[in-house]
Amino acid sequence: MFRLTTRRRRLLSPLLFTTSPAFCSISAAAAAVTDFPQNDAVSQIIGHFISSPFRYSHKLLLNSLRNSNWFRKEVSKLGPSEIDSIFDKISSQSAIEFFFLLQNEFGFKHSQSSQFFIAHLLAEKRRYRALLCHMRMVVQEQGSGSAPLFCELLLKSFRGWGSNHVVWDMLAFVYSRTAMVHDALVVLSKMKDLNIRPSIMTYNSLLHNLRETDIVWDIYSELEDNGPQPSEYTNSIFLDGLCRQSLFLEAINFLREMNKEMAEPCVVCFNTLMSGFCRKGFIGISKSLFGMMFKYGLSPDRYSYNILIHGLCVSGSLEEALAFAIDMDKHGLDPDQVTYNILAKGFCLLGTTGGGWKVSKKILQSEADPDLLTYTILICGHCQTGNVEEGYRLREEMMSKGLKLNDISYHALLSGLCRNGQINEAVCLLSELSTDRLKPDLFMCSMVFHGLCKLGEVEKAIHLCKDMFFKENYQNSFPHRSILIGLWEKRTMFEARSYFNTLTKSGLIQDVVLYNIMIDRYIKVGNVADAVGLYENLLEKGIPPTVVTFNTLINGLCKARKLAQARKWLDDMKMHNVVPTIVTYTTIMDAFCEVGSLEATFELFEEMVKSGIEPNQVTYTVLMKGLCKRGKLEESVAILQNMLANGLSPDQTSYNALIQCFCKARNFERAFQLHDEMVQLNIMPNNVTYNILINGLCVYGDLIVAEKLFCDLQGQNFKLSKVAFTTLIKANCAKGDVEKAMVLFRQMDETGFVISLKDYSAVINRLCKRSLLNDAMAFFRMMLVGGVAPDQQICSVIHYSLHQAGYVIAEFQVYVLMIKFGFDPG
Repeated sequence: MFRLTTRRRRLLSPLLFTTSPAFCSISAAAAAVTDFPQNDAVSQIIGHFISSPFRYSHKLLLNSLRNSNWFRKEVSKLGPSEIDSIFDKISSQSAIEFFFLLQNEFGFKHSQSSQFFIAHLLAEKRRYRALLCHMRMVVQEQGSGSAPLFCELLLKSFRGWGSNHVVWDMLAFVYSRTAMVHDALVVLSKMKDLNIRPSIMTYNSLLHNLRETDIVWDIYSELEDNGPQPSEYTNSIFLDGLCRQSLFLEAINFLREMNKEMAEPCVVCFNTLMSGFCRKGFIGISKSLFGMMFKYGLSPDRYSYNILIHGLCVSGSLEEALAFAIDMDKHGLDPDQVTYNILAKGFCLLGTTGGGWKVSKKILQSEADPDLLTYTILICGHCQTGNVEEGYRLREEMMSKGLKLNDISYHALLSGLCRNGQINEAVCLLSELSTDRLKPDLFMCSMVFHGLCKLGEVEKAIHLCKDMFFKENYQNSFPHRSILIGLWEKRTMFEARSYFNTLTKSGLIQDVVLYNIMIDRYIKVGNVADAVGLYENLLEKGIPPTVVTFNTLINGLCKARKLAQARKWLDDMKMHNVVPTIVTYTTIMDAFCEVGSLEATFELFEEMVKSGIEPNQVTYTVLMKGLCKRGKLEESVAILQNMLANGLSPDQTSYNALIQCFCKARNFERAFQLHDEMVQLNIMPNNVTYNILINGLCVYGDLIVAEKLFCDLQGQNFKLSKVAFTTLIKANCAKGDVEKAMVLFRQMDETGFVISLKDYSAVINRLCKRSLLNDAMAFFRMMLVGGVAPDQQICSVIHYSLHQAGYVIAEFQVYVLMIKFGFDPG
C-alpha cells in the first residue's frame, strides 16, 4: 500500500543504456532505498529514477525506457503489486510519468490502487484536465455499477490525503458526464457522509442529466442546503428542467423568487424560460417574458432575440420574426449567422405555399428605403428556398443603391448556387467577393471546391485553392478536404496520395481529418496495409488519432475478416485515451456474427454495456441476426422484446431480419405474426419485408400463398418492387406455368420497371432446363423486339438446348444470330 508520509520531490533520471548492465552501476543506490535484492529488476528501475546523473531530464529518461530492450523484457514480467512498489519509492512527478508510459505505450494494466494513487498526485499538482481524462478512463474501464467498489477503495486507502476531496468530486463528476448517473449519486451520498462538499461543476452536471426527472428537485435542494452558491448556469439548468417537465408555473415562480434574491436579475435564466415556452409552442408567453426583461432593467442579448425569432418562424409568423430582427439591429445587436439561418429556415417553411415571397414583397413595399439588414435577410431567405434568381435580383437592386453585400449575403448566394449545381456562376461570385474588399472564408471556398470536384473539375479546384491559400501558407486543412475526396472519386488513388503527401510533407498542415479521409478511402478499396501505414505515420508525427480513425481501421479489418486484429485495435483505442463508441462495438460484433462466433459477439456486448454505452437498434439487430444464423429463433425474438422493454423502437431492418430467418425455417405462421406486430407498432412493412415473405413462400413454402399475398398487395395499391415480380416469375417458370409467368412479365413491363438482360436470362434458363423450348424462344423473341441485346451465355444456352432437342431450323437461326452478334457458336 502507498505511504501517506510527505514525499520527497525528486526529478526523473534517464536510462543511459538499453541493456541490463546499465542498471548494475546504480544497484547500490537502489539497494539503499528498497527492500528488494540488489539484482532485482524492481530495485534497478527505482535506482534509475533516483540516482542517474541525468535525472533532471524527463524526456531523456522516458525515451531511454521506450528504447530499452532490457526494460521491455523485464517490465512484461512484473505484476501490478511490483509496479505499485516502484511508485511508492519514486517522486510524484516520476510516478505520474512512469504510470502513463506503462499504460499508453506498453499496454500495462495497473491496479485500481495505483490508478487512484495517480489520481491523487494529479489532483495535488492541480493538473485537473489530466485528472479528468484519467478518471474517465478508470470509470469506463470498470463500467456502470462500479461506484461502491471505488468508494470503498477511497475510504480504505486514501483517507487523509490532502487532495482526497478533489478526487471524490472528480469521480462524481465523471460518473455524471458518462451518463452513469446512479453511480454519481452513490458517490455523492458517500461524500455527504464524509462532509466533502461537491463542486458546482459536479452539481451542474447532475442537474443537467436529471433535468427531465423528479430527482432534479432533490439535487437542487441539496445544493441550496449544503452546496456552493448556485451559479447563473445552475439556475438556468434547473429552469430548463422544469420547462421540460411542463412545470411552467413552478418555473415562473422560481424565476420571480430568484430575481427577488439576486442583486441583478439574470438574462440567462430569462432566455432559458423563453426557450422552454417556445419549445412547447407558447410564443405569446415568451414575448411577455421578453418584455419583462426590460422592466427588470435587463438588456436582451442576441440569444434572447434568436429564441423569439426561431419560435416565431416555426409558428409561421415570419413577418413578426423579421420585425424582431430589425428591432435587434436598432438596439445595437448585429444579427449573427444564427439569426440569418433561423430566418432562412423560416422562409423555407413558408416557401412551399408561396408565403415567403409574399412576406418579401410586403417588406420591400413597406420600407421606403430598405437597408443592408433587410436585403441580407431577404437574400438569405430566397437562397435557402432555392430561389437564387430572386436572390441575384435583390443583389442587383442593392448594388444599384450603392449598398455593398456583406459576407453573409455572399455566403447565402454561394450556397444557393452550389446547391443548384451552378458552379461556374459560384466561381465568378467568389472572384467578385475577393475583389470587393471581403475575404472569402473557408466554408465559402470549400463549397465551391466541392462543387467543382463533383463536376470532375478537380484540377480547376486545385488551381483555385492554390491561388487563394498557398501564397499565404494557410495552415488549415478544411479547403483541401473536398479536393482530396474529389481526387479519390474522380481521378486516381495515386493522384490523391500525391496531393496528400504534398500537404503533409510541407509541415504546414498536420490535421487528423486528412489522415482519416485517406485511411477511409484505402479501407474502401480493400487496401488495409496502406491504411495502417498512414496510421503509424500519424503517430510518428505526434498527431493524436480520433475515434473516426480507429472506427475506420476496425471496419476495414472486419471486412478483411481479420477479427483478432480488430479486437486488438479496440484495446489500443483505450491506450490512446480514445473512448470506443456504439459504432466501434457494433462493427466488431457484426463481423463476429458473420463468421458465426456468437460467444465473442455477446462478450463484446457485455463489455460495451459495462462501459456505460447503451445499445441501439443496430446493435440489437446484429444480435438477432447472429442468433438466427445459429437457429436460435426464439432467443432472437427475446432480444426484440428486450429492445422494446428498454424503450427502443425496432425498425424495419430489425423485423425484416427476424422474418427472413423464420421464412428459412419454414415457420411462416411466426413470420406473418411478426409482420402483423410491425403494423400494430406502426412500423410499416416495406418492399424488403414483402420481398422476403414472397421469396420465402416461393422457395420454402407455397407458391399459391405467395401469389395471393402478391395480389392482395396490388389490391391495396402497395407499390411492389421489381424483385417481387421477378421472384414470382422465376417460381412459375420453375413450376412450368409459363402462361402465368408471361402475364407477370408483361405486368412488370407495364408497371414501368426497366427490363434487363438478367430478367430475360432468368426466365429463359429455367424454361430451357424444363425443355419448354417454344416458350423459351417466345421470351427470346420478346427480348429482341424489346431492344435488349443478348449475350454469349444466353445464346449458348438456347443454341445447346435446341441442338439437344433436334430443333434444326431454330438451332440454325440462333447460330446465324450468334455470328451476327460476334459470339462463338461453339
